[in-house]
Amino acid sequence: MSDPVLEPKSLDELQAWITDDRAAEAKKEPKWSGTFLEYLDQRLRGHPELGQHAHATLYEGVIKPGGSRDILTSTDPRIQRLYKDRPKTLVYGAFEDEFFGIEPTIAKIARYFHSAALKGEESRQVLYMMGPVGSGKSSIAEALKKKLEGLSLFALEGCSMFQDPLLLVPRHLRGAFEKMYSVRIEGDLCPQCRKRLKEEFNKQYEEFPVVELSFSRRGRIGIGVVPPVDSNNQDSSVLIGSIDISKLDVYGEDDPEALQLNGALNVGNRGMVEFIEVFKNETEYLHAMITATQEKVIPAPGRHGMIHVDTVIVAHSNEAEWQKFRADHTNEAVLDRIVVVKVPYNLRLSEEVKIYEKIIRESDFKPHIAPHTLEVASMFAVLSRLEQTEKADPLTKLKLYNGDEVVEKGTVKKVDVRELQDDHPREGMTGISTRFTMKAIDNALSDSEEEHPCVNPISVREALTQGVKEADIADDERKRLLQLLQDVIHKEYLEVLEKEITKAFVYAYAEQAEQLFQNYLDHAEAFVNQTKVKDKNTKEELMPDEAFLKSIEEQIAVVGSGADGFRQSVVSFLFAAQRRQEKLTYTAYGPLKEAIEKKLMHSVRDISRIVTKARTRDDEQTKKYDAMVEQMMQHGYCEHCVDVVLKYAANNLWKD
Repeated sequence: MSDPVLEPKSLDELQAWITDDRAAEAKKEPKWSGTFLEYLDQRLRGHPELGQHAHATLYEGVIKPGGSRDILTSTDPRIQRLYKDRPKTLVYGAFEDEFFGIEPTIAKIARYFHSAALKGEESRQVLYMMGPVGSGKSSIAEALKKKLEGLSLFALEGCSMFQDPLLLVPRHLRGAFEKMYSVRIEGDLCPQCRKRLKEEFNKQYEEFPVVELSFSRRGRIGIGVVPPVDSNNQDSSVLIGSIDISKLDVYGEDDPEALQLNGALNVGNRGMVEFIEVFKNETEYLHAMITATQEKVIPAPGRHGMIHVDTVIVAHSNEAEWQKFRADHTNEAVLDRIVVVKVPYNLRLSEEVKIYEKIIRESDFKPHIAPHTLEVASMFAVLSRLEQTEKADPLTKLKLYNGDEVVEKGTVKKVDVRELQDDHPREGMTGISTRFTMKAIDNALSDSEEEHPCVNPISVREALTQGVKEADIADDERKRLLQLLQDVIHKEYLEVLEKEITKAFVYAYAEQAEQLFQNYLDHAEAFVNQTKVKDKNTKEELMPDEAFLKSIEEQIAVVGSGADGFRQSVVSFLFAAQRRQEKLTYTAYGPLKEAIEKKLMHSVRDISRIVTKARTRDDEQTKKYDAMVEQMMQHGYCEHCVDVVLKYAANNLWKD
């Protein structure tokens, strides 16, 4: 039953709604149940996937259904620039809208499950995710558990471990059953089901009841979780259950009825078990985890030997714990049974913005967010994660890692992003976490005036600055982060803000930019080809206007002999685009786009400065100011935040 459109207005209406909802639930088709023989005939026949092992269940049921595609199928030119020379990277639909900027990491995890589903060596190894705090390790594990909950499994009725009904088949008949139903049968019944088969069903295994269940975290059906445990107080019952001492006066210690198979590895059978901060446990405590993956058995409590288990083990911790564990050579047996997947911080600005947008969307956080606010916060987070290089300054590196074109003196800066990444293989393993940035955004909101629930780039930058000053970090790191906020990000935001104000001042900004672009193309083409320009209105043939060309080019420091080469490159680009039948706009060619935008900014800079700084305005200035405010509000600013950013511009952009 869908949620009510209107809230019940009275107690009687509320009771009626509850009754209707309960009736609708009762009408739903009940879960299947029947004997093992009926299961074989009604369910397993023609559906061999019902008998697949846990890794295949997660791959076929969770990862594969969302589909995959080559990341280069994206129409985003930034993606094309970043991945065109890399090994093939797949994007998985099951995670595409949940995780941003870590496509290679998700691809490695998917590859692990694919190989394990095919019974490769990975099916007998632990998936271990290692990365800094807040990089997404536990979120990935949580996503796997959540998606697993949408699946069903068929299990032996009453089994604490939800065992596969096929384990009822005697060993001498398993080969025939495998051929008949296209399945593979591995393992043995748990002690409790074995006793029940013998005593309750007189070994008539075809009569053993089978039920359909749903994977459930809350119900502890096929999903187990092992939290970090104090090394001085570790109890194996968390993993493998225990002996129920209340039953020892009725059953002997060696009787299966005395077993409580409620450990994480028991309830996670047929599905997955998550080990949180796995290396906080003593090495001995991890042996059960290793035998569960490598030998597919775990020790039973008391005197009951080993129990077959089929589960995916997903573990995670931070890098410091991993390095400490790896440094001890006595841990080699464990290390050899682990598939390590690094989960670094995202290093792409556009994807970092998406992360905060998602967090805010899923929260009760409802203030107005001024344009570029999340971009400024994301810029700080990503810059903090980048390592210094002589090949590019931090801001240039940020833009290159985002797939943006960086224009320098009229040409696109040629820096091999892959080479930058290879120079710093640990990049993304340190820096500011997403949580730190979100707390700053929260603080910016709480510090704002109650009548103005608005967050803007200035307030967020101040909140980040305060957070860094109060953080428990080394002095040199604090100094580096403050320099990013107070210098690099400050200057970059001022450039962005000046462009915003320019767009608000210039009537039909895009149209004027397009007009400048088309005029430049006409005159540059005539100059390069030594022809004349035909005036569209008077039809006169005129010589190329070099003064106009220079007024554009000098905006990006293209002067003197460099102008000829620049014009030639623009014309070559024009011809190439025409051959590809592409529609040209002023944003098509990076260097020329920057020159045109700076030309427009320069043309209104003086009036912008006068109007925004004036304490008293004449009628004409008031008219221009009001029109500018109206334009900015149409572009996403509220009345309060436009006032804040304009005062900021007046104090910082155009100093006397």
